[in-house]
Amino acid sequence: MKKKKILKIVLILSLIIITWLVYSEYFKKDKILLSKPVSPTSKIEGEVIYNSNIIKDINYTSRDLKGNEYTLVAKEGEIDLDNSDVIFLTDVTAYIKLVKNSELIVITSNYGKYNTINYDTIFSKNVKIDYVDNVITGDYLDFSMIKNLLIISRNVVYKNLENTMKADVIELDTTTKNTKIFMFNLSNQVNVTNIE
Repeated sequence: MKKKKILKIVLILSLIIITWLVYSEYFKKDKILLSKPVSPTSKIEGEVIYNSNIIKDINYTSRDLKGNEYTLVAKEGEIDLDNSDVIFLTDVTAYIKLVKNSELIVITSNYGKYNTINYDTIFSKNVKIDYVDNVITGDYLDFSMIKNLLIISRNVVYKNLENTMKADVIELDTTTKNTKIFMFNLSNQVNVTNIE
């Protein structure tokens, strides 16, 4: 009788030990794999997982109440994960067609940040504005369609048929065509050169 009891206890202990070994060998490894954060291109057991929010060949067109048209074209865009109304753009071209005098303003830049709700756009790196016989270049441009305002800053160079001008900031009201050109430091002056 004692032998049967001892045999039962040994079998039960063996079963518990085998169960614990199987659990620790297979299930704990899976738990470790699942607890690690997964990066957008992490590999899990030979499979690549992609979390992408990239859009190719973007084209947005909008109009204000006056009929002015704003078209934004980009090679690629990435939706901001924190704010889905914001898209980060690369190789950007914008066209602003003004109804009042049928003028076209063309803006190009390497990068942009576009708000799909209010159409505000920030252009950066190699910014260039072509409008009528004027070319303005700089590093940073903030455009607000609601305010009808272009503000270009950092290494700004303004060229037309008669002059070349260097300044810190140029503000252009797209409705009235009023332009403000100024320096951040009031003791510095805007540099103007006549083209002959």
